[in-house]
Amino acid sequence: MANRQQSIQMAVQDYGKRLFRFIRSRVKTEEDAEDILQDVWYQLSSIIDTEPIELLSSWLYRVSKNKIVDKKRKRKPLSLDDLAYIDKEGELVFPEALQTDHRNPETELERVHFRELFYEALNELPEKQRNVFVWNELEDLTLQEIADKTGESIKTIISRKRYAVAHLRKRLRHMYED
Repeated sequence: MANRQQSIQMAVQDYGKRLFRFIRSRVKTEEDAEDILQDVWYQLSSIIDTEPIELLSSWLYRVSKNKIVDKKRKRKPLSLDDLAYIDKEGELVFPEALQTDHRNPETELERVHFRELFYEALNELPEKQRNVFVWNELEDLTLQEIADKTGESIKTIISRKRYAVAHLRKRLRHMYED
């Protein structure tokens, strides 16, 4: 245990600054770089035995690169301010479509019907595919986090997600076409 902790401390000392510069050069903000670096150190600390890692520096850079890709893939929700603009008088204006209430009994019924069909199709999936889809799309876990959580390879997780999406698209195609 002490040896493991010591090897992690040495990795932080030896690679910390270079790894941070590597990550920082590939993300928009310093805060994002710090978050990703923290995730990398957390992933390293969660490994029970670091002995099998032959080239620690290569492993650290690979994990960093994967975390950067995961961060870029993750959708950032738009805020209302992102949709607004300043008019000629200098006032903040929102597009007209945002100001009207498009909900009516018909659209609400369609929304409820779609939700029912969606969950029905989701429940048809094999458990592992369903879990990957739910964790990634509904609970906002990255594919790498799911791989770490399940102990499966990232390629397996990506494959399960692809099969789940293909099934849902097929089952819900008629909803989109209408």
